[in-house]
Amino acid sequence: MGVLLLVRHGQASFGSDDYDVLSETGWEQGRVLGRWLATAGPEPASVVHGGMRRHRETWEAIAEGAAWGPGSPEPLVDEDWAEFDHLAVLARYAEATGAVVDHTTDRRAFQEQFEISTAHWYDAGPDGGYPEPYDAFVGRARAALDAAAARPGPTLVVTSGGVIAALAALLVVPEASVVGPVWARFNTVIANSSVTRVIVGATGARLLTFNEHPHLPRPLVTYR
Repeated sequence: MGVLLLVRHGQASFGSDDYDVLSETGWEQGRVLGRWLATAGPEPASVVHGGMRRHRETWEAIAEGAAWGPGSPEPLVDEDWAEFDHLAVLARYAEATGAVVDHTTDRRAFQEQFEISTAHWYDAGPDGGYPEPYDAFVGRARAALDAAAARPGPTLVVTSGGVIAALAALLVVPEASVVGPVWARFNTVIANSSVTRVIVGATGARLLTFNEHPHLPRPLVTYR
């Protein structure tokens, strides 16, 4: 039976010119996670991360914290682990509804806009005019999971919260019609640098744990 550890990236740089860069808090979250994994295990036999900068930097912080040296696995970059394009989702929602989406708002106001826009995204279906429809996003995430599960385990994957939430929803809810709302609930509570464990056996993949973050002291717990 294989085990995959799905790690959400550390805190990115909300409100900056380049969101895809880890903040100082994000780097520390990754290092703390690495130290925890080095103690609590398991040490990965394979490492995969998405192609985004925040994915790569989180893996670098984890490896630094764990003091995994040259003998540690060389990470494989798999673009299927990339987050959905939230800016495209916000823009399409504004276009479809005439709503004004303000990207300069504070975190709480932005979160409200984000949740309304993503609900429209998963309800719209494949013909909703989105560059990547929600169903295609979920299918991409599932393909990434299957590819990672075929690697020697345990496998550590660094990805984004939306991807992890999509897989968690897919694994616990068999009814396709409610996967979107369940995804939305999962997506709002995933902590940066949290660990979600998936086991893969003869009957397929199953969700073992979701959003573990006991390694984080309270000041380092963030969700965006």
